[in-house]
Amino acid sequence: MSFIVAITDYVFPSLEPEQAVLGPLGVELRPQQCRSEEEIIALAQDADAVLNCYAKMAARVIEKLKRCKIIARYGIGVDNVDLAAASKARILVTNVPDYCVDEVSDHALALILSLARKIVAADTGVKNGNWSVTAHAEIRRLRGQTLGLLGFGKIAKALASKVQPLGMKVLVYDPYLEAELISRHGAEAVSLDRLLAEADAISIHVPLSSETRNLIGQRELALMKSTAFLINTSRGGIVDEQGLAAALKEGQLGGAALDVLSVEPPPQDHPLRQAPNVILTPHLAFYSRESVIELQTKAAEEVARALKGEPPRSPVNPEVLTG
Repeated sequence: MSFIVAITDYVFPSLEPEQAVLGPLGVELRPQQCRSEEEIIALAQDADAVLNCYAKMAARVIEKLKRCKIIARYGIGVDNVDLAAASKARILVTNVPDYCVDEVSDHALALILSLARKIVAADTGVKNGNWSVTAHAEIRRLRGQTLGLLGFGKIAKALASKVQPLGMKVLVYDPYLEAELISRHGAEAVSLDRLLAEADAISIHVPLSSETRNLIGQRELALMKSTAFLINTSRGGIVDEQGLAAALKEGQLGGAALDVLSVEPPPQDHPLRQAPNVILTPHLAFYSRESVIELQTKAAEEVARALKGEPPRSPVNPEVLTG
């Protein structure tokens, strides 16, 4: 028996990992770079499974998937998939929660160091003919400073372990974890307001949901130190980008570094493009040659399990398995 697996979109140099996993099952891969709901429906309406990267799997799309057993996300977050609609349609949704831990924590650390050491500003200055140390006189020693972590999952724990040897104190806001568990990692559990007030750098590691959307808004930005840095390698939408741009322009923050934005790529008139002391990278924190192959392989393996009637490794809506 042959199967059809639709790939709505991807950012990988090849689909060889998927072919290696799914080819032996007689799978026909149908890859596209879908940009609209209509394109996804046309591609996937008769598919047995869907591999999905960034394309929006809205309820209207999911309702048209008449044969689909699984939507396997290339990634950790599933905010682009309507989970309620998938569960209603009895379609399993999976993710890959344990890849790119090193890559994202490394990227967050690199952004912290770039802001703290003024790497981008210094590079720009030299290239513009300004060879000056005093232009960056506000640089402070990292040892003795405090890193605040919003969320304390695998990536945040890895980042904590990387900054502690640099002499940074770590504060954590994660209302879903016991303080004792956080303390085992040499960090201190605190309230959100205390973290905002005391941290010299804040790194975001929570998923995007109705609870976390605009978690860092104007009130929260106002509580931060005027010298503090904000780093986001999680999801756009968690930070109020208009408020952040205004805070940077008004000197209310020391700087920001974002790998994710609410609209990607951002339009030319996006306020953070013109804001001072901001570093923007194109949603690449997850990326390395190794992590991409791992991601493709693990996502494809979830599809293989579903097609063979085997239990998934990382179900997001496990209730569909018992109904």
